Amino acid sequence: MKNATDNLLRQIAKWGLAFLLLAPVMAFADDAAKVTAIWGKVEINGKAAIVDSMVAEGGSIKTGADGYIYLKTVDDGLLIVRPNSEARIVSYHVDAKNPTNTRIKLELLSGVARSVSGNAVKMARQNFRFNTPVAAIGVRGTDFTVFANQETTRVVVVEGGVVVSAFEGACSPQGAGPCEGLTTAELFARQQGLLLQINKGQNKPQLVQSAPGLTPDAVAPPRADEPGTKSSLTHASSNVVVPTAIDPNLDPNKVGGVKQTLASNTSSTNKPSTGTGGTSTPELANTIIWGRWFELFGQKANVDISKQDQNHAIARGTNAYFTIFQAQNTEWQVPTTGTMGFALKDSQAVVLDNVKNLESAAKLENARLQLDFAKATFTTGFDLITGNERFALQGQGTVTSNGVLYGANQYVPAQNMSVQGVVTAEKGGTAGYIFQSKLNEAGTRMVYGVTNWGKQ
Repeated sequence: MKNATDNLLRQIAKWGLAFLLLAPVMAFADDAAKVTAIWGKVEINGKAAIVDSMVAEGGSIKTGADGYIYLKTVDDGLLIVRPNSEARIVSYHVDAKNPTNTRIKLELLSGVARSVSGNAVKMARQNFRFNTPVAAIGVRGTDFTVFANQETTRVVVVEGGVVVSAFEGACSPQGAGPCEGLTTAELFARQQGLLLQINKGQNKPQLVQSAPGLTPDAVAPPRADEPGTKSSLTHASSNVVVPTAIDPNLDPNKVGGVKQTLASNTSSTNKPSTGTGGTSTPELANTIIWGRWFELFGQKANVDISKQDQNHAIARGTNAYFTIFQAQNTEWQVPTTGTMGFALKDSQAVVLDNVKNLESAAKLENARLQLDFAKATFTTGFDLITGNERFALQGQGTVTSNGVLYGANQYVPAQNMSVQGVVTAEKGGTAGYIFQSKLNEAGTRMVYGVTNWGKQ
């Protein structure tokens, strides 16, 4: 009898030790979101979901054919999972005092989900990742909807922007934060009627025109009561509409305002616009077409992306505000020896502060662009001036045999700016590129711009 009792006590001690070993792991699983609404069949971690319950890191969400679930994240964001979908909150660690320690990662294994960034994501976008089976999604804002299965991912942006990358090379499903580089593509809410699509095996997402049946909303439509943008979510209870702040220097009717700042120093040799609206489209003898592709503070867009597509112009890059195309049949077989220096002829730039929801015009000084044809590389840089601030930006990358400029990752050492563009043989050498860069560590202040260069 004593031996049996001793064995039982030893077994209980083992169980107790095992529990104590597991307890710290369970204790450090942060709460990620609260269930605010459920319709139809919805399971969390294999059990029926319950309104007002908390979902911790590692939690899985599965919806049936009639299932919808709304979850409010701990940083006042939103995750909606629609019917016939499976998602997972991989991690949701928020450090409000030191946002660089924040780590947030979501997964959509199949179906349709919508993600609205919360405060922690806004302060640490570099630490946010939304995975699908074939792609990594990072944010520039943001409110977006995703469709995913094992072969395809499609992303539509409601507000802000996203950066999407194929799982290739340094971009792996196990990674954290957005992937950057040649395998990425961006989409912004201003690009109405477009979505990003990537199929398994593709090395880069493609911008495609929305069509019936193609969008995530067509696969699993939102409920009529699905909240709207982030701003309507935040202020729904008070019915307060918060207006967008406008820098007074961007008043288009004032001297030094956006018209003068964005259109300053336009070359008198530029030809008339091939886009729609605006006074003129900045062009380099009709080989490089560049400018702003949407209306900003009363100024119409001066590059029509759809028209350039119809003209079979080659897209060389698009960011949140600007785009650059190369006219058809103007590709240059660049030299294989020697170097070429360029002087900045014109530029446009906008600084976006996502915390203040403020856009400000900026200008460039001390600009340089140097191509080394023997090494097939380029280096570039300038001082960005916005208000009383000055930022030294620089980038580098490769020059292809037909003159395309591919910038390296903006986060690699010795550079802090990403670049996409082209060089042509016009006038002995002309070039143009779009650029973007983070102006603070959290990425809440960004600059987007476009440049026009001529051979020195």
